[in-house]
Amino acid sequence: MTTNRRPVSGPLFRWFALADFVSMIVIILTGAAVRLTGSGLGCPDWPTCFQHRISGSWSLHPLIEYANRMVTGTLIVVTVITFIAALLRSPRRKDLILLSGALIGGVFLDALLGAIVVYTKLNPWLVSLHMMLSLFMVVVGATLYHRSKYLYGEGARAEVRDPFFKKIARSTWVLLAAVLYTGTLATGSGPHAGSATGQLVAKRLSIGFSSAAWIHSLTAILFIGVVFGLLLAIWKTPVPEPVKFGVRRLMVVALIQAAIGAVQYLTHVPALLVGLHVAGATSLAIGVTQFNVRQTARDREPGTRRPKTPTSP
Repeated sequence: MTTNRRPVSGPLFRWFALADFVSMIVIILTGAAVRLTGSGLGCPDWPTCFQHRISGSWSLHPLIEYANRMVTGTLIVVTVITFIAALLRSPRRKDLILLSGALIGGVFLDALLGAIVVYTKLNPWLVSLHMMLSLFMVVVGATLYHRSKYLYGEGARAEVRDPFFKKIARSTWVLLAAVLYTGTLATGSGPHAGSATGQLVAKRLSIGFSSAAWIHSLTAILFIGVVFGLLLAIWKTPVPEPVKFGVRRLMVVALIQAAIGAVQYLTHVPALLVGLHVAGATSLAIGVTQFNVRQTARDREPGTRRPKTPTSP
């Protein structure tokens, strides 16, 4: 018996990986929109909104909260399709299957955690965990997309560009985790509880907002200090351009994040700046991921490189 299944090529799978990666970013941005519009308790039940109905009313907050759940459902479909594409990819690669499978598990776990968050009336510790899990999936999605463009496995080129920078790059994971986690604590003790007037008021962390914000700022300063030290080292070391680009990008994103954080604290945490800060945290996670994967030089997957524009004689 023969099958008519057509294999997925490497260049085609790259687009599936990109869609999966973008979907992980969308999860965070839509979740932030729910929180910052005060719609976290717009739907008190799960998976329906209110007493087995899709929406409790046609008012703004239930619609925003349930729309976010619909987006999550769509993203589950995207991750499942990407996983199937990884299985059908020719040649099949175990790393791409594992990463795309991990994203399926992450999305389902995030959805389950979101349900628990709703039933615990936005418990701030669980909301913090919810955010950290979503950021972790962004890292996995970025890694999947990177690997879809390069050759990995036995016999593939894997040349460490600079041993010193590779060691430092690994340390940035610890610093990133500290910055992101303390950031969620600052959010959990801040004024944006994720619930609107007329709804139940979400609990806040017992730690004061000012104290949480200062702890977060200290970890951010430490992160910026390490990245700035790497930037100085670049001027004294003949490192390859991909490593230089990674450090410069991290420095720019970290400084923008610091500026937004300072302004939002001084202006009493307006929702718009908080949203920009969440987007910046996502960009920071992507930047650290790219900085680490670029420590090793690899060959491109055939067909994934953009064609060069011919120059005029």
